[in-house]
Amino acid sequence: MQILLVDDHPLILSGLKVLVESLREGVQVCCAGSAAAAREHLQHAAEFQLVLLDLHLGDANGLDLLSEIRAAYPALPVVMISGSERSSDVIRAIDLGAMGYVPKRSSTEMLSQALQLVLAGGIFVPPLKLGLDDNVMPTEEYPAEVAPLPVPAVPSAAALDGITLTPRQHEVLSLLLQGMPNKLIAREMNLSVETVKDHVAAVLKVLGVSTRTQAVLAVSELSRRGGNGFTVWKPR
Repeated sequence: MQILLVDDHPLILSGLKVLVESLREGVQVCCAGSAAAAREHLQHAAEFQLVLLDLHLGDANGLDLLSEIRAAYPALPVVMISGSERSSDVIRAIDLGAMGYVPKRSSTEMLSQALQLVLAGGIFVPPLKLGLDDNVMPTEEYPAEVAPLPVPAVPSAAALDGITLTPRQHEVLSLLLQGMPNKLIAREMNLSVETVKDHVAAVLKVLGVSTRTQAVLAVSELSRRGGNGFTVWKPR
C-alpha cells in the first residue's frame, strides 16, 4: 500500500513517515515537502491509496490543495493532519471532501483508528469542542482575513436516538458519508440524480440537519467511541 504524506516541516515529515509505516504491515509512505512536490507525485495517482495532507503548507493552503485533489482524483481519499484543533477547521476540511481529520497532538491509537476507518471507506472526525473557537483572535497562523466558518448546529445524541431510515436511505447515507457527490451516488445505485437528491433531502430531514457536513457530525455523535474520536461509517 502506498500513502502520500504532504508536510512542509522536514522533522514532522520524517517522523510521521516512520510512524505511519509502523502502523500497518506493507505500507510505504512517499513524502512531499510542498504542494508542488505533491502535485508531481499525484501525476501517478494510481500508485496511492491514501493522501495525508497538512493543513498549512509553505507554498499553498492545504485546503486549496485538498479541493484540487478531490476534483482531479475523486476516488483518492485524503486525510488532513494538522496542528489546529479548531472545530471550524475540521468542519471546513470535511465540507471540502476530506475523509478524515487528525490533530497532530493525537495519540498513535487515534491515528491508527483514523487510517483504518478511512481505508475501509468511512470518515473519521476527532472529538469537537463545538462552539468554543468561533471568536479566535487573529494570529500569524490564523490571520484576520481567514475567518472561522460558523459551527453548524448538531443534534445531541439523545435527539438522534430512535431515528429510522428506509433501506434505500441507509444506502444513500452510507455513500454520502464516503464523500460521494450525488452524481456518483446515482451511478452506484443505478438511480437518477434527481431521485438521489430526494433521498439525500429525506436523510437530512430525518437527521434534523441541512447540510452533508452536519450529517457527518450528527452520525458521528451517534457513533462516538469512548471519547477517542468519532467513527462515522455504515458498511455497504
